[in-house]
Amino acid sequence: MAEHKVSVNWRRTQDDFSYEAYTRDHTWTFEGGVEVPASAAPLFRGSPERVDPEEAFVAALSSCHMLSFLAIASRKGYKMDSYTDDAVGHLEKNADGKLVITRVYLHPKITFSGPRIPNMEQINKMHHESHEQCFIANSVKTEVHCQPQPA
Repeated sequence: MAEHKVSVNWRRTQDDFSYEAYTRDHTWTFEGGVEVPASAAPLFRGSPERVDPEEAFVAALSSCHMLSFLAIASRKGYKMDSYTDDAVGHLEKNADGKLVITRVYLHPKITFSGPRIPNMEQINKMHHESHEQCFIANSVKTEVHCQPQPA
Protein backbone atom coordinates (compact mmCIF):
# COMPACT_ATOMS: atom_id res chain seq x y z
CA MET A 1 0.00 0.00 0.00
CA ALA A 2 2.85 2.39 0.81
CA GLU A 3 6.60 2.24 0.85
CA HIS A 4 8.78 4.19 3.27
CA LYS A 5 12.43 4.78 2.51
CA VAL A 6 15.20 6.16 4.68
CA SER A 7 18.92 6.35 4.04
CA VAL A 8 21.19 5.65 7.03
CA ASN A 9 24.74 6.93 6.56
CA TRP A 10 27.81 6.37 8.76
CA ARG A 11 31.51 7.02 8.05
CA ARG A 12 34.63 6.23 9.99
CA THR A 13 36.20 9.47 11.24
CA GLN A 14 39.53 8.20 12.60
CA ASP A 15 42.03 5.39 12.09
CA ASP A 16 41.24 3.64 15.36
CA PHE A 17 38.29 1.32 14.78
CA SER A 18 38.34 -0.31 18.20
CA TYR A 19 35.01 -0.71 19.99
CA GLU A 20 35.87 2.05 22.44
CA ALA A 21 36.95 4.53 19.76
CA TYR A 22 34.74 4.43 16.68
CA THR A 23 31.95 6.99 16.37
CA ARG A 24 28.36 5.90 16.60
CA ASP A 25 27.22 9.17 15.00
CA HIS A 26 25.34 8.79 11.74
CA THR A 27 22.56 10.49 9.77
CA TRP A 28 19.06 9.42 8.82
CA THR A 29 17.89 11.02 5.58
CA PHE A 30 14.22 10.70 4.73
CA GLU A 31 12.61 10.85 1.27
CA GLY A 32 11.46 14.44 1.73
CA GLY A 33 15.06 15.50 2.40
CA VAL A 34 14.82 15.81 6.19
CA GLU A 35 18.06 14.80 7.88
CA VAL A 36 18.17 13.65 11.50
CA PRO A 37 21.47 13.41 13.35
CA ALA A 38 21.46 10.01 15.02
CA SER A 39 23.74 7.97 17.24
CA ALA A 40 23.68 5.10 19.68
CA ALA A 41 22.21 5.75 23.12
CA PRO A 42 24.74 7.33 25.49
CA LEU A 43 24.74 4.06 27.46
CA PHE A 44 26.26 2.46 24.35
CA ARG A 45 28.86 5.15 23.63
CA GLY A 46 26.58 7.35 21.56
CA SER A 47 26.25 11.13 21.46
CA PRO A 48 23.55 12.43 23.83
CA GLU A 49 22.72 15.39 21.56
CA ARG A 50 21.65 13.04 18.76
CA VAL A 51 18.54 10.84 18.45
CA ASP A 52 19.13 7.18 19.19
CA PRO A 53 17.09 4.30 17.71
CA GLU A 54 15.39 3.52 21.02
CA GLU A 55 14.20 7.12 21.41
CA ALA A 56 13.04 7.13 17.79
CA PHE A 57 11.06 3.94 18.40
CA VAL A 58 9.26 5.48 21.38
CA ALA A 59 8.67 8.69 19.41
CA ALA A 60 7.24 6.71 16.48
CA LEU A 61 4.78 4.92 18.77
CA SER A 62 3.75 8.17 20.45
CA SER A 63 3.43 10.05 17.17
CA CYS A 64 1.40 7.30 15.51
CA HIS A 65 -0.96 7.12 18.49
CA MET A 66 -1.38 10.91 18.45
CA LEU A 67 -2.08 11.02 14.70
CA SER A 68 -4.69 8.27 15.09
CA PHE A 69 -6.25 10.16 18.02
CA LEU A 70 -6.38 13.42 16.02
CA ALA A 71 -8.19 11.66 13.17
CA ILE A 72 -10.70 9.99 15.50
CA ALA A 73 -11.42 13.17 17.50
CA SER A 74 -11.83 15.20 14.30
CA ARG A 75 -14.25 12.69 12.79
CA LYS A 76 -16.29 12.72 16.01
CA GLY A 77 -16.60 16.49 15.80
CA TYR A 78 -14.35 17.41 18.73
CA LYS A 79 -12.07 20.42 18.47
CA MET A 80 -8.59 19.77 19.84
CA ASP A 81 -6.27 22.63 20.75
CA SER A 82 -3.17 20.73 21.87
CA TYR A 83 -1.75 17.28 22.43
CA THR A 84 1.43 16.68 24.42
CA ASP A 85 2.85 13.29 25.29
CA ASP A 86 5.79 12.61 27.59
CA ALA A 87 6.23 9.02 26.44
CA VAL A 88 8.60 6.63 28.22
CA GLY A 89 10.07 3.43 26.82
CA HIS A 90 11.72 0.77 28.97
CA LEU A 91 14.80 -1.03 27.61
CA GLU A 92 15.12 -4.29 29.52
CA LYS A 93 16.15 -7.90 29.05
CA ASN A 94 13.40 -10.20 27.86
CA ALA A 95 12.92 -13.86 28.82
CA ASP A 96 15.69 -14.84 26.38
CA GLY A 97 18.10 -12.36 27.98
CA LYS A 98 18.03 -10.01 24.96
CA LEU A 99 17.73 -6.25 25.36
CA VAL A 100 14.38 -5.07 23.98
CA ILE A 101 11.98 -2.20 24.49
CA THR A 102 9.54 -4.17 26.63
CA ARG A 103 7.03 -1.44 27.44
CA VAL A 104 6.14 2.03 26.29
CA TYR A 105 3.98 4.30 28.41
CA LEU A 106 2.17 7.15 26.67
CA HIS A 107 1.10 10.08 28.87
CA PRO A 108 -1.02 12.26 26.58
CA LYS A 109 -2.29 15.62 27.81
CA ILE A 110 -4.99 16.93 25.52
CA THR A 111 -6.93 20.16 25.54
CA PHE A 112 -10.24 20.58 23.77
CA SER A 113 -12.38 23.63 23.09
CA GLY A 114 -15.69 24.39 21.48
CA PRO A 115 -19.24 23.35 22.25
CA ARG A 116 -18.48 19.59 22.47
CA ILE A 117 -15.90 18.52 25.03
CA PRO A 118 -15.52 14.74 25.48
CA ASN A 119 -15.70 13.28 28.98
CA MET A 120 -13.00 10.95 30.34
CA GLU A 121 -14.88 7.81 29.25
CA GLN A 122 -15.09 9.13 25.68
CA ILE A 123 -11.42 10.17 25.74
CA ASN A 124 -10.37 6.72 26.98
CA LYS A 125 -12.46 5.09 24.26
CA MET A 126 -10.74 7.27 21.62
CA HIS A 127 -7.34 6.27 23.06
CA HIS A 128 -8.31 2.61 22.80
CA GLU A 129 -9.41 3.13 19.19
CA SER A 130 -6.18 5.04 18.50
CA HIS A 131 -4.10 2.15 19.79
CA GLU A 132 -6.08 -0.30 17.66
CA GLN A 133 -5.56 1.86 14.55
CA CYS A 134 -1.90 2.82 15.08
CA PHE A 135 0.19 1.23 12.34
CA ILE A 136 3.32 1.20 14.48
CA ALA A 137 1.66 -0.35 17.55
CA ASN A 138 0.19 -3.01 15.26
CA SER A 139 3.70 -3.76 13.98
CA VAL A 140 5.50 -4.49 17.26
CA LYS A 141 5.46 -6.91 20.20
CA THR A 142 6.16 -4.17 22.76
CA GLU A 143 3.43 -3.50 25.31
CA VAL A 144 2.02 -0.03 24.79
CA HIS A 145 0.10 1.52 27.70
CA CYS A 146 -1.82 4.76 27.39
CA GLN A 147 -2.19 6.72 30.61
CA PRO A 148 -4.04 9.97 29.80
CA GLN A 149 -2.96 12.91 31.92
CA PRO A 150 -4.98 15.96 32.93
CA ALA A 151 -4.35 18.87 30.58
